[in-house]
Amino acid sequence: MTTLHLKENSEHCPAEGILKIISGKWKPQIFRLAIQGPLRFNSLLRQLPGSSKQSVAVALRELEEAGLLTKTVVKEKPLHIEYHLSEKGEQVTHIFVSLQRFIG
Repeated sequence: MTTLHLKENSEHCPAEGILKIISGKWKPQIFRLAIQGPLRFNSLLRQLPGSSKQSVAVALRELEEAGLLTKTVVKEKPLHIEYHLSEKGEQVTHIFVSLQRFIG
């Protein structure tokens, strides 16, 4: 059996950094939906019952600032914004897949 030894100072735990980025009420669900394809804001709100525009906007901004999502303005009529997984976000998807396998 392998034992995981973590140093007392959490700065030395690489998992803690990614968990801070993807944790929160809506971020895991947003990320899960982004894995399936591009996200539009209003569509995302409909897929997250109980969410608010403010909380979803904050979560999207934080995921974008972390480099996991990219925001693209689609210059079609009507003009709209889509959120996509970035290259860095694509690299993180295995964490979600592994967690799903572990839980399910």
